[in-house]
Amino acid sequence: MQQLRGAPWLLAHRSMLKLNQPQKFSLLGQDYVIWQDRNGEITALPNACPHMGAMLSEGWCVPRADGSSAVACPFHALEFDRDGCTVLPGSNKFTQPLLQPLKLIVQGELIWSYGGHEPKLPIPSIMNEIAAEYEFIGVTGEQSIATDFLSLLLNMHDYNHQNGTHRELFEIESVQVKQFIDEGFHSHAYLAQPRKPPTLRDILRNPAQIALPKVLEAHLENFFPFMGLMHGDNQLLSLKECHFYVPEFEHQSRVFILLYMQAHSPLAHLLKRNLLKLVDVVVEQDAQILGKIYANTPQRIKLNNEVGMDWIRRNFERFPTVVAPHIALKP
Repeated sequence: MQQLRGAPWLLAHRSMLKLNQPQKFSLLGQDYVIWQDRNGEITALPNACPHMGAMLSEGWCVPRADGSSAVACPFHALEFDRDGCTVLPGSNKFTQPLLQPLKLIVQGELIWSYGGHEPKLPIPSIMNEIAAEYEFIGVTGEQSIATDFLSLLLNMHDYNHQNGTHRELFEIESVQVKQFIDEGFHSHAYLAQPRKPPTLRDILRNPAQIALPKVLEAHLENFFPFMGLMHGDNQLLSLKECHFYVPEFEHQSRVFILLYMQAHSPLAHLLKRNLLKLVDVVVEQDAQILGKIYANTPQRIKLNNEVGMDWIRRNFERFPTVVAPHIALKP
């Protein structure tokens, strides 16, 4: 898990954390417990109790009079505060920190972390800009996938798999990469994806289909290695589909999506739940494939439109060195 140290990782949107309820998350081979107190303060500690290794995320939060809270171990009810200190039975004094808090960077509703490593890449400002201009719809597609992180990134930047993995969902007939702009660890891909018109049955099954045009014109903006944005616009709405990738363990990766919208028609508001469902299905289909691949198979076939995958491979091999942009597909 040393390959990408120094990249920023979005751990959660604040809406994913329930008040005074500990949750478990994993990052770069380490388990943590995270919780939010009544003051809105968010804390993350290593998940193993320093007494006998119980999972703190299986415990509970103990609110304090000042609005803060501690997390209690489910084994012996030892309470650990935001600094990782506890009071031992029979003592009225706090111990020295026994757990090292994970440094978090909270920007509005977004909770970022470098995993305790020296930053090599800045947190991009684009998410703050989206949050300021667009309505937050919700979180969808969150799950841990039994795959290594490189395989996850390659899949998410594989523009050819739409008419394979997602053939029944979108009925993509072909994929055309109109332009790819390489800016080092930042890139843009512009795709045109003709699709079969949805049947009435398709629309009844998922009304969000009516928001999809005959040709899906996609603008994908990529921030290696942690984020990908899909910018979508039509007569009903403008959509920002924000994908986040988190390396949990060597063969386990997490993905989740934040959706933001600007409505151009009252009908758009009726589609929010269906949009969340549609994206959730997409992630589930990706997870099914990624959980059933032979990741180390030598690639003996190269398809058209693999420019996004080439960009991932190059940056993965050279991180944190910024390579002079050279992968480009012009219109």
